[in-house]
Amino acid sequence: MREAAAPTPPPPPLAEVLGVRRIRLAEVAAPRLTIEERHARDQVWATMVLANPTLFDGPAVACADTSWPRPGELHVSWSRVTYRHYALRRVPSATAPTASLSVSILQTTDDGRLLVGRMSPTTAAPGRWQFPGGSVEPPPDGERLDLAALRRNAVRELAEETGVTAAPTELELRAVTRGQYGSVGVLFLAPPLPEPVLREHFTALAPPERELVELAFVRSPADLPGLPGPHADYLTPVLRHLTRQQAGLRRRTP
Repeated sequence: MREAAAPTPPPPPLAEVLGVRRIRLAEVAAPRLTIEERHARDQVWATMVLANPTLFDGPAVACADTSWPRPGELHVSWSRVTYRHYALRRVPSATAPTASLSVSILQTTDDGRLLVGRMSPTTAAPGRWQFPGGSVEPPPDGERLDLAALRRNAVRELAEETGVTAAPTELELRAVTRGQYGSVGVLFLAPPLPEPVLREHFTALAPPERELVELAFVRSPADLPGLPGPHADYLTPVLRHLTRQQAGLRRRTP
């Protein structure tokens, strides 16, 4: 008798796109962990680093809580952690929140397509297709984390991952997502550039420094099946959201 094949685990749920026009952020104390949670976290992190020595326990911003005081306005309580904090996601008994705060950039071409990149094998999400972006870093002590700071984080990520430079004031808040673990992603629209220019900037990056190893350009969710490998949980919902927005604009245009 043949042994039954193990069931394929279901894919993680897709992120949802939130109707946000304004974001307010407030710092709170870091999550308090029990001795058992700290020990389990550190054990998991050590295993992860052993498997991928390039992982870096750098500073990060965690979402402690979110609230909606009024329609279109999102309040995020955040705390200072390091990347090992997210190893708690692999500890079933952990109760501390493990939601993250990230920024992504919608870098368009001059014909309306969006740049997506495939993550390097040495990153925490090897092979994943996503928009340029990453986890938000906490500001220096005494400085605020606000929308302007998020724009600065986004500009830095865009330059590091694609070689494209932009001014923070050129970025337009376009969408906010809520994904797995309650993580919040803030997406900014960057000024359009021709595809050859974007590829030229990307090629000029030194290969050892690249977090993205491949670029593609997509217009709608229908283009995603052509990208082999895992996709960020927000990719399909955001493209659907933008496609609906563009369709609405076309209907309103006389």
